[in-house]
Amino acid sequence: MAIDYEHLLHWPIPDALQDYTARDCVIYALGLDYGSAPLDPRHLRHVYERDLQPIPSMVLTLATGGSWSRDPGTGIDYTQLLHAEQSFRLHRPLPVQGHVQSRSRVVAITDKGDGRGAIVTAERQLFIDGAAEPAATLVSSLFCRADGGFGGPASGGPAPRPVPETDPDAVLRLAVPRNLALIYRLSGDYNELHCDPEVAAKAGFAAPILHGLCSFGLAIRSVVEALDIAPAAVAAGGSRFTAPVFPGETLETHIWRHPGGAAFRTRVVERDRIVLNNGWMEYAS
Repeated sequence: MAIDYEHLLHWPIPDALQDYTARDCVIYALGLDYGSAPLDPRHLRHVYERDLQPIPSMVLTLATGGSWSRDPGTGIDYTQLLHAEQSFRLHRPLPVQGHVQSRSRVVAITDKGDGRGAIVTAERQLFIDGAAEPAATLVSSLFCRADGGFGGPASGGPAPRPVPETDPDAVLRLAVPRNLALIYRLSGDYNELHCDPEVAAKAGFAAPILHGLCSFGLAIRSVVEALDIAPAAVAAGGSRFTAPVFPGETLETHIWRHPGGAAFRTRVVERDRIVLNNGWMEYAS
């Protein structure tokens, strides 16, 4: 079944509900390898319930409602789906616990052409504890590798943020533990691509790959640590996913400061491959 542009643009993504607690905050932090330095206060503040500080990028995992793109009625071949781009914006600090309702909609579909795939962009707003205004707005783009050539518009979706070509202001490396995908999936993304070798092989990968949002979270963590930013000061961030990361590899994030934020790009050291590009983060001074 091919993508029908108007049908998919108005696809009714169901609202989703989730109650989360301090335990979920800790599990998310462990999924970004916080706690690997258990005596470091910068780790403990995210994995110890006393004075616990939620990580801002955790909003990406809340009230996702599962993968609506799995529904055959969308026309998307889910087995060939990859996360292409992600951003988030916090409108208020994330509490340690709460009841979350999400409201989602498709906002753009780009047809890259036959054999080149399609990009589907969706927006998700999170409402916490019955508030009338959203606590966060998330925008994600999906690369549907097998679904181009359906006659849709050839442009649309968010434009990439520029990354300077000058020497970076800071560089930070993080090793990705070989079991990190198995921990990160406990935050709600149970896509078999990240744990099942047979599923990964069918999708064309030599082994299960790390969740794109885990790679993104590790990059945001790198910016926070390299620039010595208070995690609670992070207001927004985003990135394009340009290549997969395999557990066991090393991520090197290059960071450029600018007023009120930073730009970043992340590569895998072992393969010298850019895996996150056009990255950006905004934070309060």
